[in-house]
Amino acid sequence: MKVAIIGSGNIGTDLMFKALLSERVEVVAMAGIDPDSDGLARARRRGLATTSEGVEGLVALPGFDEVDVVLDATSAGAHRHNDRVLRAHGKRVVDLTPAAIGPYVVPSVNLEAHLAEPNLNMVTCGGQATIPIVAAVASRTPVRYAEIVASIASRSAGPGTRANIDEFTETTARAIERVGGAARGKAIIVLNPAEPPLIMRDTVYCLVGDCDEAAVTGAVLDMVEQVRTYVPGYRLKQEVQFEEIGAGEPLPDGTRDGGVKVTVFLEVEGAAHYLPAYAGNLDIMTSAALRTAERLAAPATAATASATAAAAPAVTASPRSAEVGA
Repeated sequence: MKVAIIGSGNIGTDLMFKALLSERVEVVAMAGIDPDSDGLARARRRGLATTSEGVEGLVALPGFDEVDVVLDATSAGAHRHNDRVLRAHGKRVVDLTPAAIGPYVVPSVNLEAHLAEPNLNMVTCGGQATIPIVAAVASRTPVRYAEIVASIASRSAGPGTRANIDEFTETTARAIERVGGAARGKAIIVLNPAEPPLIMRDTVYCLVGDCDEAAVTGAVLDMVEQVRTYVPGYRLKQEVQFEEIGAGEPLPDGTRDGGVKVTVFLEVEGAAHYLPAYAGNLDIMTSAALRTAERLAAPATAATASATAAAAPAVTASPRSAEVGA
């Protein structure tokens, strides 16, 4: 399946390098708005079609008709325009901005439910890191309130991230509820100016009633392993923690009924394909977007393989040919 990327900044360029390594998708074009960007220069050196005229330039490129999916790594405002243009051309879109035009998608949680959608939104970096944990806890016990704190290196927060801070908190909070399953969600982002830069850290707080601690811990550990299949640097920093809260104490959900606070500490180290390893916040977004595009490619790949097998003549393998095939 052929894909194109809009956005030649850090996220789009890292996404390009990941896509070049993929066996399921072929990245064929990159569009940006800065003709001197490092991303476009690197794309040209690798033989991709490029344009510095944004989505309009992408549409005008030779071979655009063959593109199946466009991955948008621009900004929330730019994506709204890009989506309108791409829909007019019948292109499916994976959105790495907080625009949230399409449904929120976290690959390890709900990707299978949205494979037919024309636009799939990757929420935010904090959402991709923490919503799987909220969903894991919610799979074992109702989550009355979930709060996430995403701490990222200030140097890994580019102009797009900084311009979208409000959208980040709003989009992540809504996705904690809609995808994670919490009755109420809250998101906080911290840009840490420490030098040398620290890698992404995330804390997830879930307020629940009585629960089976072993079952919740098992669900969290299983979810971590699922996320690690596409984000190898995703890991727990400590064991899952449980704290009893007595009745009468004011709680974030507005009650005083008591309960149990489940706390999960996470760390996300980037793969350093293009970005530094401390930029796990950007790496988890590009990894989630690529996993989504690869999953969109899977049905077509399977159908093509089935058709090829059906059309091929029957062959009786010799012992030698069987050995080579193995």
